Amino acid sequence: MAPDPPPVAVSARDLSIHYPTRKPENRAIAVSGATFDIAEGEIIAVVGETGSGKSTLAETVAGVGGTKAAGSPQIRGGSVKVLGIEVREISKRHRDELTLRVGYLPQDAGSFLAPRLTIGENIAEPIFMRDRKFNSWDAEEAVATLVDAVRLPLGTMNKYPHELSKGQRQRIAIARALILEPVLLVADDPTAGIDVTVRGAILDIIRELQQERAFSALVVTADLAEVQRVSDRVMVMHRGFIVGHGELGEVLANPRHPYVENLARSLHGKPREETHVN
Repeated sequence: MAPDPPPVAVSARDLSIHYPTRKPENRAIAVSGATFDIAEGEIIAVVGETGSGKSTLAETVAGVGGTKAAGSPQIRGGSVKVLGIEVREISKRHRDELTLRVGYLPQDAGSFLAPRLTIGENIAEPIFMRDRKFNSWDAEEAVATLVDAVRLPLGTMNKYPHELSKGQRQRIAIARALILEPVLLVADDPTAGIDVTVRGAILDIIRELQQERAFSALVVTADLAEVQRVSDRVMVMHRGFIVGHGELGEVLANPRHPYVENLARSLHGKPREETHVN
């Protein structure tokens, strides 16, 4: 008897996402027919060039897309379940539930910390947004634990965002995304704009925290070489389609699309393009 498949945190079937416009003929399809699963406790990395749809996919999985706000991506076809909740036409109640269980790290999140709040207050803010009466000592302990986990001195809690480097602010953004102990982390290009000397450390922090806390994760990364630091499984996106999916070594060894073939050549020192794909 075959073993039961592992429980899934995210399950997408023939998922298509578009950006609505006033003229239907001008609709931009960002993701077309995506089918994939993310098992509980698994990290999957998503790579692709600018405009490939990877950030749109991340936003949708995080449950922050599909709103009525201008520019919000909409699910046009198929389905995606996140932690058992169907995201297509999601109700406000279920969206609120999802945001408590999913940590979302948008692009350049470290640049959007509240400048008038201390680092400790920035990290703790989601706790008090959920429960204004939450015990302040317990919140401070949770914040201190995460500041230490992202490899910053505890004294950082009393500083303000402008006193930190960009890489340090990004670490604080990771801590903030994890303060509610999410079941799923969605990190959209967490090393974007970060000095090359510290990008690896950012990804190592995500990997170590995932191993320690056993959450599932979808991590968008722009550099194929960095995928190996965060996950053994990868989805390669090109012009809205998933053109490679599976174990990184297998995907590169047996490319089924010219774009994946080019990435494999780049990684092995025979580039037609740079390995950096965003």
